Amino acid sequence: MTSRWRDVAAATGLLGTDGSVRATVFAEMSALAARTGAINLGQGFPDVDGPQSVARAAAEAIAHGANQYPPGPGIPALRAAVAAHQRRHYGMELDPDREVLVTTGATEALASAVLALAGPGDEVLTLEPFYDSYAAVIAMSGATHTTAALRATPDGFRVDEAALRSAFTDRTRIVLLNTPHNPTGTVLTRAELALVADLAQQHDALVLTDEVYEHLTLIGPAGRPEHVPIATLPGMAARTLTVSSAGKTLSFTGWKIGWVTGPEHLVTAVRTVKQFLTYVSGAPFQPAVAFALTDPGVAAWVDELAASLTARRDLLCDGLTAAGFEVVRPQGTYFVLADAAGLGYADGAALCRELPALAGVVGVPVTAFTHEGSAADRALRSWVRFTFVKREPVLLEAVERLAALRR
Repeated sequence: MTSRWRDVAAATGLLGTDGSVRATVFAEMSALAARTGAINLGQGFPDVDGPQSVARAAAEAIAHGANQYPPGPGIPALRAAVAAHQRRHYGMELDPDREVLVTTGATEALASAVLALAGPGDEVLTLEPFYDSYAAVIAMSGATHTTAALRATPDGFRVDEAALRSAFTDRTRIVLLNTPHNPTGTVLTRAELALVADLAQQHDALVLTDEVYEHLTLIGPAGRPEHVPIATLPGMAARTLTVSSAGKTLSFTGWKIGWVTGPEHLVTAVRTVKQFLTYVSGAPFQPAVAFALTDPGVAAWVDELAASLTARRDLLCDGLTAAGFEVVRPQGTYFVLADAAGLGYADGAALCRELPALAGVVGVPVTAFTHEGSAADRALRSWVRFTFVKREPVLLEAVERLAALRR
């Protein structure tokens, strides 16, 4: 009997020594929040919906009969809107019929790409910590998951050049990159991306880049950091698949409308696998997202969301610092990482299980995003991830509760 599912459980830290399978830490912490009445800052989903104009577009699509299978690659209007978005924001020229594929969220786009392009004997390299689904799909493919640790610095979590260079080998088939980065909130700089690009070209590796937070960069002392798609760097368009989605940008995470763009032969490979996963999905949501990507009013709403997230990030970061955590202020995404070592907690997972009783708040241990025993796992064992994509009154209450830790 195949043990692939056990490989997936083991890769994501869910397989016990006795062979039992645990729930994910996200499910565990959300259940803990529900059971105790604690404020759930563990799972990153908004508590307010996105633009009403986009919701109305979806409702109108349902009313007008967009309720059956859409075309396999996605409706033409959405593929055209994605291509226009990439041209408008980044100067990338794409053929919407051959170089754009609509997927069931970014998760399916990433999974389809890894399954299509990597397998046993290959290595898929990610930064560490990493979004947990990366480890799962790499295990599904049969490839080996390798990592290069990010370093906590006064300027945020940054790429360690020596660690990245040593992580590349001649078996590195895919570099699965994420910027803005979950869970650290880092926005990779042009210099960091140029290093990745140079190494990928040296080792003839493909780059699969997860850019779902592309529009959620946050204002800092030096202004708002620039999001740079690695596909725009010299020599990289031909070896890069770029993934994004509407869920984070528009605060409609349940719609699961994503897309992947890149060279025709790579998109064809992804489509070949994707069509045997969900085939298609989100028929009435696809025209709504096409509208959202082309409407100036929605673009203004997204800019307001980024400004609001900046204020909410600062509110939570200041509260965590006052409570005794050491905080690395994120440059993007929904999340902040906080070190509990100064509070006397060496184990972030243990603290997360105690936080509801101690302060009525739930977070997620950063070790949920690391390989057990790795350099990143050891360095981040006392760290906790919190989300600030909640309404300001919720965050104010959470900050007030967290103050109990200092007391």
